[in-house]
Amino acid sequence: MNTLLMRLAAPIQSWGADSKFEERRATMREPTKSGVIGMLAAAIGRRRDESVDDLSKLNFGVRIDQPGLLLRDYHTAKSNDGKVSYVTHRYYLADAVFLVGVEGESALIHMLDNALNSPVFPLYLGRRSCPPTGRISLGVSEKPLLEALKETPWQAGYYHRKRVLLPNKPHNLTLVFDTEGTGNLRRHDLPLSFDQRYRKYNYRYLVDNPNAVEIRHSHETDHDAFEAVGKEF
Repeated sequence: MNTLLMRLAAPIQSWGADSKFEERRATMREPTKSGVIGMLAAAIGRRRDESVDDLSKLNFGVRIDQPGLLLRDYHTAKSNDGKVSYVTHRYYLADAVFLVGVEGESALIHMLDNALNSPVFPLYLGRRSCPPTGRISLGVSEKPLLEALKETPWQAGYYHRKRVLLPNKPHNLTLVFDTEGTGNLRRHDLPLSFDQRYRKYNYRYLVDNPNAVEIRHSHETDHDAFEAVGKEF
């Protein structure tokens, strides 16, 4: 078993846990399993009417490295017959960064890693209006999912680190991950079918641990003041 690690960052992201369109389209505070599985399916070229059973069985976890801000976007829309106009409110996460991991058989995990680096279909973070920033895949780890999520370096941006990481005060990162029916939460975002004629989801159990990873302030920097000592110019 291997773990594929992904950095999901963008100016805006939106992760809905309800497949139905309504006047209010909310977002979860972290990526949903259905959203990430849909992105992986797009990367390997799966069409909406093809099975995603192998992808849905992957163990799934998210580390919230930079929670971002909730953004509401105001829209007007029309009914199918064009006679009635109404207001919709769509919510996004602005300036958020997540570390996401999926764990499964080595061959499948490596195939997904390759696909993310050369996707068949365009990739987006929850909605088509949310393209990712930078490279998504951080590579494959041989460690179990939770261990890999805990040990991967913090992915937050510089200014977020500077704002939240204070001397003598540790900063905790939240982990949200799959469990076998014993989690403290239940969410309706396990994809069974993405077919537009018959989208179908099931419930999954998960654990939400807000103190899973502790980050401490460090005075160390990446700059080595003695790097050039002894070098010829």
